[in-house]
Amino acid sequence: MTTRTPCPCGWPEPYDACCGRFHAGAAAPSAEALMRSRYCAFVKGDVGYLLRTWHPRTRPERLELDPRMRWTGLEVLDSTDGSAFHSTGTVTFRASYRGGSLHERSRFERVAGAWVYVDGEFLDA
Repeated sequence: MTTRTPCPCGWPEPYDACCGRFHAGAAAPSAEALMRSRYCAFVKGDVGYLLRTWHPRTRPERLELDPRMRWTGLEVLDSTDGSAFHSTGTVTFRASYRGGSLHERSRFERVAGAWVYVDGEFLDA
């Protein structure tokens, strides 16, 4: 019997049908989908995907993830613009981890037709 464990991003589809397809090369259709797939990349430790989906203007040369970090959930609080009809968008979210949470408003832009993460503003918890 196959289990249908929901994707770590919080959507009900299994990983392969949800964020896994973006990690494998499909383009995220919206800023929110990209943000969710980036959260999932943090959960999975996929540094390559995080760097590929970071705006070239703000992308760091290297990214090191703490292997002890355990992400436990994602809650999208607000999303503005960021659809196929926009060139920019923002997503406000709370990402939980063992011992706390991260509350951020992330900015996204389209580069050559693909959504990329620009930067984020940390908000009070």
